[in-house]
Amino acid sequence: MSSTAKPSTPTHYQVLQLQPTATDQELRQAFRGLSKRYHPDTTALPASEAEVAFRQLRQAYAVLSDPAARRLYDAALAQPAPPAPLRPPAAPVVRPVPVRRALSGGEWFALLLLAVALVLSLVLGLGVAWARGTELMAWPSWWSELEAASAPPAPLAPASEAPPLPQPPAA
Repeated sequence: MSSTAKPSTPTHYQVLQLQPTATDQELRQAFRGLSKRYHPDTTALPASEAEVAFRQLRQAYAVLSDPAARRLYDAALAQPAPPAPLRPPAAPVVRPVPVRRALSGGEWFALLLLAVALVLSLVLGLGVAWARGTELMAWPSWWSELEAASAPPAPLAPASEAPPLPQPPAA
């Protein structure tokens, strides 16, 4: 293993607590012992930690138990890490694409029930009003005032036909 740069995540060898020169038998024994310790069903660790640890353990064993994958992994560990970029690349802004979908059968059924409920409530309200003898259409009190204000003015009558002036009431 190269000492040029230490990776931030543990290597597969560190996860399995082995040296890079470990044999297949040592690899199997280490995996079995650690899998009993980290398996989510048999550990005392919190479930989320146990799941992460067991996933790392399985990944490490999968890579190191395959001879070809182990050679590639060892070669990658031997190479020096590339220099970190000065500035991280800008992440593209991902906007969700609006999706129009057809209504499901349950949604159509709910809409049908709402429409039926609306129609039944209107019929019930009108039926109750009719049974009580209430007017179904009553003009508001201000309607007559509005009609009078919007009516065209009456033509002016000649002075001889002027209406008499109201007389004050006698006391």
